[in-house]
Amino acid sequence: MSEEATPNPWQELRRLTPARIALGRAGTSLPTRAQLDFQFAHAQARDAVHLSFDHAGLSAALAERGRESLLLHSAAPDRHTYLQRPDLGRRLDEDSAALLRRHAEANPAGYDLAVVVADGLSALAVQRHALPFLERLEEMAAAENWSLSPVALVQQGRVAVADEVGELLRAKMVVILIGERPGLSSPDSLGLYFTWAPKVGLNDAYRNCISNVRLEGLSYGMAAHRLLYLMREACRRQLSGVNLKDEAELPTLEGQGPGANFLLAGR
Repeated sequence: MSEEATPNPWQELRRLTPARIALGRAGTSLPTRAQLDFQFAHAQARDAVHLSFDHAGLSAALAERGRESLLLHSAAPDRHTYLQRPDLGRRLDEDSAALLRRHAEANPAGYDLAVVVADGLSALAVQRHALPFLERLEEMAAAENWSLSPVALVQQGRVAVADEVGELLRAKMVVILIGERPGLSSPDSLGLYFTWAPKVGLNDAYRNCISNVRLEGLSYGMAAHRLLYLMREACRRQLSGVNLKDEAELPTLEGQGPGANFLLAGR
């Protein structure tokens, strides 16, 4: 902070949060450093939205780990159209739908969980966090004998495109890993959206969301733990969405074993 900036008694709070609080002031204006930091964060958020999704590179990385993937594309032909026509990002193009139909014919038994990865509004989030999260998910799913589909990699995809993928693959459930809308302190936040009995036409009330999966937010292991809980409960109760609450027991900060979800404490 420059010497010209007026001291702010709230500045101590900045140690506790990445939020833009207690920025100080120089006269009636923001200090130069705070203004430059804001412009830099804004540029990062814009870049995250427009960054191309290297789904071929992600497919190669998955193959190195022995995981099959399917390269798909939404009905939005390019990024410009995708940003202006959200509806096109919610459906697959004809070639992608045909590919999934052929795969389903070769695998008529279907899967417990269809796994979808889409760029969404931050391909940066997917490129940074999809692989390490999938490793944790696969470890936990294998321990409980869940069958997972090949990873469907969708360019220009929105959340609802997962419903079509899950339906075509004859999956009981589907989860999509997708880049969330960038914030000014989180251009790489990954979101997970889970749906029981996926089919085209479902709305957000039928989905459960686990958000802010990244190194500075929700850890990969914790996100996978919550997803596995939703999978178990969805199979038991035959539903997902607003009627399925996340009541997973979470490890305590002290490492003393499982503790109740803090949102439910005192009920």
